[in-house]
Amino acid sequence: MATGSVDASSFPIDGDEPLVAATDVELLKRAWRHEKAAPEILQFQGDLVQAIREQIQQMEDIVEEFAESGSDPLTVSLYQMDLDRAQFLLRSYLRIRLQKVATNCHPYLIEKYMIHISESDMLNQLSEQEQKFAKRCTDDMEKHLEQSVLSRLPLFYQSIRKQSSSSEENDMVPEPPVDSFVFCKSKGSWGALQLDEREDPLELVADDLYILRYLSIKPLVETGQVDLV
Repeated sequence: MATGSVDASSFPIDGDEPLVAATDVELLKRAWRHEKAAPEILQFQGDLVQAIREQIQQMEDIVEEFAESGSDPLTVSLYQMDLDRAQFLLRSYLRIRLQKVATNCHPYLIEKYMIHISESDMLNQLSEQEQKFAKRCTDDMEKHLEQSVLSRLPLFYQSIRKQSSSSEENDMVPEPPVDSFVFCKSKGSWGALQLDEREDPLELVADDLYILRYLSIKPLVETGQVDLV
């Protein structure tokens, strides 16, 4: 969903079109911000990623052509800045998602969520490459734990998913903390909304900043009514 705003660093080519569509850049920025702020992995923006990749390729060709034609160095450097910005946003967006699948660098983005992601509906929110990555990481982790620890424990305690074979649920598989608080901003003014049964109804005002439970505003984030910041 386009925001309608124009990015200041999108410069015109031949005085007509920007190097990369401003609406696509804004959408990628929004997806990037949401992915950074959300305590769970969000739906992969496949169409947007593909569009940005195609535009980056076009931008690279344009910058190379301008450089080879002896264009003004300042003009070339401005185009290169636009290209660098798009590449940074795309790489950072994809890197954050991989961190949510299988790394250990943030309290919310830790490898213990790999099994939950791989065995829940959240798997459908991953791209095909991310699904393969999650499966490979999960398989490697299970193999390592079985060889180094679990095989040396009594049979009753050799499950990677349960504390013991008597457990009825997978009580050793933590889930992302979707009930944690996040910063968010409403994109419009809404009447009193019952966002959380534990709290009083809240009236959201356009552009005001709020600290709310992620789970209570998740539907509003998905429909574009609220942005994570």
